[in-house]
Amino acid sequence: MQTAGPVTKPTKQRKRLFQAPAHIRHKLFAASLSPELRAAHGAKTFPVRSGDTVRIMRGDHKGFEGKISRVDMKKFRIYVEGLTREKVDGTTVFAPIHPSKVVVTHLNLDDKWRKKVLERKKELHKKVEKGAEKPAEIKEEVVEEKATVEEKPKKKRLRRKRKITEKPAEERKEAVAKAEEKPKTEKPRARRKTAKKTEGGA
Repeated sequence: MQTAGPVTKPTKQRKRLFQAPAHIRHKLFAASLSPELRAAHGAKTFPVRSGDTVRIMRGDHKGFEGKISRVDMKKFRIYVEGLTREKVDGTTVFAPIHPSKVVVTHLNLDDKWRKKVLERKKELHKKVEKGAEKPAEIKEEVVEEKATVEEKPKKKRLRRKRKITEKPAEERKEAVAKAEEKPKTEKPRARRKTAKKTEGGA
């Protein structure tokens, strides 16, 4: 099976976004939870759905809080009750908001599957916290062990000095003289073979 690798081309990124299947679109609808919900459920983000109460954090409608009336999976937008705008012909329509611009203040937990997901996230969060606590205890033990080791007196290592034997000056002179006396043998140069010229220049 071919695995999907990271894509750096903008055109491919846009294609993957707009042609994404439903299970991936659902993840892209994740909005950050308020500090109270984050502490209660042990999750930072969660996909929004109709019935959730959200507060808009960025844009022209910053600070507006209301219940989500509709979720548009095709256009990646949510519609909040009471948040409308007027068209040129005078009719009022819901203003579309991207889910990344909101914070969830109240979750709609009518769905049993949604409750199970939040419970699972809470259990994982607890496991991570327990795992983070253990290394701190281990570190303290290691520090204590180091302290006990340092208390012991260290044995000094004696380094042996190498004996340097120097040849007398007369021997050195003789060695130099012998090297100069040896005649240099010149190696015969190998001649390069050339192709024989034939009549007619062929």
